[in-house]
Amino acid sequence: MTELIPAPRSVVAGQGEVRLTAHSRIHAEHGTEGVGHWLRTALWQVTGLPLREGREPDDTDEDGIGLRLDPARGPEEYRLVSDRHGVLIEGGGAAGVFRGAQTLRQLLGPDAFRRAPVRRDRTWTVPYVTVEDSPRFRWRGLMLDVARHFMPKDGVLRYLDLMAAHKLNVLHLHLTDDQGWRVEIRRYPKLTETGSWRARTKIGHRASPLWDDRPHGGHYTQDDIREIVAYAAERHISVVPEIDVPGHSQAAIAAYPELGNSDVVDTASLTVWDTWGINPNVLAPTDTTLRFYEGVLEEVLELFPADAGPFSPFVHIGGDECLKEQWRASDTAQKQIGNLGLPDEEALQSWFIGHFDQWLAARGRRLIGWDEILEGGLAPGAAVSSWRGYSGGVAAARAGHDVVMCPQQWVYLDYRQDAGPEEPVPIGYVRTLEDVYRFEPVPSELTGEEAARVLGTQANVWTEVMEDQERVDYQTFPRLAALAEVAWSDLPAPAGRDFAGFERRMSAHYRRLDALGVAYRPPTGPLPWQRRPGVLGRPIDGPPPNL
Repeated sequence: MTELIPAPRSVVAGQGEVRLTAHSRIHAEHGTEGVGHWLRTALWQVTGLPLREGREPDDTDEDGIGLRLDPARGPEEYRLVSDRHGVLIEGGGAAGVFRGAQTLRQLLGPDAFRRAPVRRDRTWTVPYVTVEDSPRFRWRGLMLDVARHFMPKDGVLRYLDLMAAHKLNVLHLHLTDDQGWRVEIRRYPKLTETGSWRARTKIGHRASPLWDDRPHGGHYTQDDIREIVAYAAERHISVVPEIDVPGHSQAAIAAYPELGNSDVVDTASLTVWDTWGINPNVLAPTDTTLRFYEGVLEEVLELFPADAGPFSPFVHIGGDECLKEQWRASDTAQKQIGNLGLPDEEALQSWFIGHFDQWLAARGRRLIGWDEILEGGLAPGAAVSSWRGYSGGVAAARAGHDVVMCPQQWVYLDYRQDAGPEEPVPIGYVRTLEDVYRFEPVPSELTGEEAARVLGTQANVWTEVMEDQERVDYQTFPRLAALAEVAWSDLPAPAGRDFAGFERRMSAHYRRLDALGVAYRPPTGPLPWQRRPGVLGRPIDGPPPNL
């Protein structure tokens, strides 16, 4: 009962238990019908109990489950009461009721996370308890990079289920990069015909001599995207798409060479990039490029409607790591700088980002990008993902912009989890489970008003060295469980957090992850088949730099 993750605000244990039987019913009052359908399906498949719909609001028969809205609570706040009257979950909105349903599933035990019964004679009970809970942050996210290594649609749906189980509510989907374009754009079919696959792939760090000579690729059709967005909405998760500009764009240039700086390089000879790092082939800062990406975004806005969740109005445009060498050498770029009256290439990138900031705002949407987009100024509605430490987020909050804190030194889950030689493809600094648990999203130097600009936090899963689902699982879990608690629970300051207590609760949570089929990193280290002997990583010795 005290092994819940993320930790709730208040838990009061009682004496007794509610036993679910073939006579148990689920009653979903008006506004909670979708949660009722989800819960009935999830519990039926693991218990085998019919859990029929209740006939009246109080029809719990002492062994049933009631779902109800309570307008006095916040949208994701809930109260779960299990007593002699059955189980009642009240939430300020359907999302709150759904978060309470996730807590109910944890109270039923690890087998409640399976997809079919393991024993037909199993007795399913819920201990008498009162849980009152609400999230600390509104934005509790996972950034999933499906561009470097493609994750098929079923894998994305699976990760939405894993996010829901941890009360996360934003999937930031990184759909485009130098190594692949992953979303169908009907106006520009070559983006997927050419841009969605590469001839080979670097194995390990870019300094590695190893290659996988098999073609790698894949993309989501527009109906796949609609399915992902709808599946997420049923779980009260917003999907924020990322279309990266003006850097990280070689896959798009390989498909449409006119997008690149063709007066500097032979863009017609470029292919989808097969290695890692920061690519010099960036978009040409021309009106042709702007019109092209407006066409892309028009379809993206239709696929990711603004009313699919509280953060669905956001569209991420990247804006990071745009090298300027080609612009400095390009007559076309230099003429554009002169025509616009700009001082230099940095200002040219600001002009590029500012164009889409205004374009999205005119359509009722909100731009969000990596913290480089701050340089040159932003429209009031734009938001910032602070990845280069805290400084970008601090500057954004002080300038009146909303912020999602995701500093690489704390929440980049591609970073290795231990300094030992057995870690697979060691990348970056060591970020242990405890390190993530002690991450604090709100910098202490912010005032109260500035701190209110911190929408929340997310973990970022970059997949250069994650070739399949098992590798993504290994890097993501169990650290995502720690991030989920940081984002949801009202924890004390990092130094005062009870990591030993969290580890104890994780001993139960590992059994839930086992039931969900998650190939997490065991606390004792990687299993033999999780290692990658001989594959070079990029280990960085010493502590991470100051934030």
